[in-house]
Amino acid sequence: MRTFKLLMLAFTFAITASVQAQTAEEIVANYFENTGGIDAWRKIEGMKMFAKVNQGGMEIPLEIVQLKNGKQMTKIIFQGKELKQAVFDGETLWNTNFQTQKAEKSDAESTANMKLNMNDFPDPLLDYKDKGYTLEYLGKEDFGGTETFKLKLTKEPIMVDGKQEDDVSFYFFDTENYVPLAVQSEIKQGPSKGMMSETTFSDYQEAGDIYIPYTIANGLKGQPNPGITLDKIEINPTVDDKEFEFPEDATTDTKEENKN
Repeated sequence: MRTFKLLMLAFTFAITASVQAQTAEEIVANYFENTGGIDAWRKIEGMKMFAKVNQGGMEIPLEIVQLKNGKQMTKIIFQGKELKQAVFDGETLWNTNFQTQKAEKSDAESTANMKLNMNDFPDPLLDYKDKGYTLEYLGKEDFGGTETFKLKLTKEPIMVDGKQEDDVSFYFFDTENYVPLAVQSEIKQGPSKGMMSETTFSDYQEAGDIYIPYTIANGLKGQPNPGITLDKIEINPTVDDKEFEFPEDATTDTKEENKN
């Protein structure tokens, strides 16, 4: 009798796990279907987004470029100057130092982690199984007064201070429209280490043949987050590869500074 009960428990667990996996897959399938269809998403080779962010009452224009080959950058127009941040050309990750106004390369660990995410455009959930990711349905949960499906996405491990760490995100999907309202993940480094970051999405609008959120806010979970409002989105734009290149004169300047 004991053996029979154990077998029944194992069978029930297997069935439950199967239903959960299927449910998670169905939620994501409905998401892509409701926002243009999986074929339309797969045809996206790049996006150029024109946006603005409000900082201390000041409206700052942004231009965000993301390409399927992993290249990306954000241009910030501040006090008449153009500053590039989070620039990645497929091999080198770099930013502009706001104080010195010079380009600086990121460390090897950050660059390696960026390379792991090269196949996440236009959405980490698109063909997630082919990427080797796993998705788990965690049930329904209230998010800001809205009933949501909570999913757990596990990607390839990343390196943090020389050690492998799980790369896990939690998605909250509106149960009515099957679109993400938020993504949460644990912060691995810095003064906020151990806390949860939160990115919220709203105001879904048409962009080419798909629908994406035109308002995105990012910050710490449970705290007011600065929002980015998108004004215009270009699908499959033409972007010169030179836009992503690390300035050679910046490399020279850095070496000269180190000698002094």
